[in-house]
Amino acid sequence: MSATLLQARGLHAGYGSGEVLHGIDLHVAEGGITTLLGANGAGKTTTLRALCGMIRARGEVLLAGERIDGLATEENLRLGAYTRRDRNAVAADFERVYHYFPKLRERRQQQAGTLSGGEQQMLALGRALMLRPRLLLLDEPSFGLAPLIVQEMFAILRTINQEEKVGILLVEQNAAAALDLAHEACLMETGSVVAAGAADELRENEAVRRAYLGY
Repeated sequence: MSATLLQARGLHAGYGSGEVLHGIDLHVAEGGITTLLGANGAGKTTTLRALCGMIRARGEVLLAGERIDGLATEENLRLGAYTRRDRNAVAADFERVYHYFPKLRERRQQQAGTLSGGEQQMLALGRALMLRPRLLLLDEPSFGLAPLIVQEMFAILRTINQEEKVGILLVEQNAAAALDLAHEACLMETGSVVAAGAADELRENEAVRRAYLGY
């Protein structure tokens, strides 16, 4: 059994005086992929924000067994490799990112704002990978993308997970794609986890099939 990389226990969070999350429990295994499913307003994005300390929250958040809830959130976000000084390794990581996203090599002289939506998503992922993370938190990576680009994006995420053992917590409206990618899944409704388990098992859950998979 894989060790737990990220764990939330009894996570409550909200905005102002209103509570959105009501005691969330979830985990991401080391090198695993967990997806959060649910309708708009279920609390999925709020969960990511609470895990990152971006909003008022209480409960326990552990990364590799160490509590990180209550730690200050870095507000001045830096570009992926900006703080690195190991130039040879940085150069190797550029090649590594280009391996995953060959379109970025083709567009390397282009300004980020002129890239297509799919290419901007690839750039965001590539920038994150430059820090060699153990965990990625992804919020709707397929949003606004054409179906073929979505397929390509999820195939790349699977490769990154398999080759580099990067854990992923994925919030995604495309439930079919998310369940095909993930190892574990949590179904959220109105700020609570109402079902959790292996992604394959949730895919066969009749309520999940009817509400999110359309069959």
